[in-house]
Amino acid sequence: MKVEIWSDFMCPFCYIGKRRFESALNRFPHKDEVEVVYRSFELDPNASYKPGVSMTELLAAKYGMSIEQAQASNDNITKQAAQEGLTYHLDKIAPSNSFDAHRLVHFASQHGKMKEMAERLFHAYFTETRNLEDKELLADLAAEIGLSREEAVAALAGDQFSSEVRADEEAAKRIGVQGVPFFVLGGKYAVSGAQPIDVFIDALEKAYGEEKPLILVNDDENAAGACTDGSCDIPADKK
Repeated sequence: MKVEIWSDFMCPFCYIGKRRFESALNRFPHKDEVEVVYRSFELDPNASYKPGVSMTELLAAKYGMSIEQAQASNDNITKQAAQEGLTYHLDKIAPSNSFDAHRLVHFASQHGKMKEMAERLFHAYFTETRNLEDKELLADLAAEIGLSREEAVAALAGDQFSSEVRADEEAAKRIGVQGVPFFVLGGKYAVSGAQPIDVFIDALEKAYGEEKPLILVNDDENAAGACTDGSCDIPADKK
């Protein structure tokens, strides 16, 4: 069963939602049958790194709140993150453009390292407060998870994987994604937001239940009267 996760590395709830989903998946008895795919989503495609501008200031300006209100909001998010074992430094993070980070995830996917790359990027941004708009840093992060730094540099220098990022974003529009994180399970069930672990467990069970193979209600001995591999079995009483 495939689970697709649309998220942005600038989104604090995406990292929290990721960790809650992972906790749910670890409790799911069929977790080894679940393929997790990360999809790209940019909350602000026009964003750019602004040295000296804090997330608190940006939040206050964007939503028309006071610095004190914005700080209280960040404190609340930080507490939620801590409950999932995550360390946030929202007062020190460097808001930036995430497009190249998304491209890097697609680069990593080609080498079987998509999940590791996504985790490293989230940690770099929210815990280490690194600037994800820095292509040299992105190449370093790729090397840290065992990828070729040289290949990462080459990929980021041009426009490789740009079409993959745009394809993910177009897919999000088609299915009506309005915000992230957004989880699609088995191509049918969706979960929006960093929901509690129990919500993810319920969604996994429902999606998996509909993907189970058909259950044969009779046995092979009673399979006469069926055509298989180009031959037909005729019941004995009909011969």
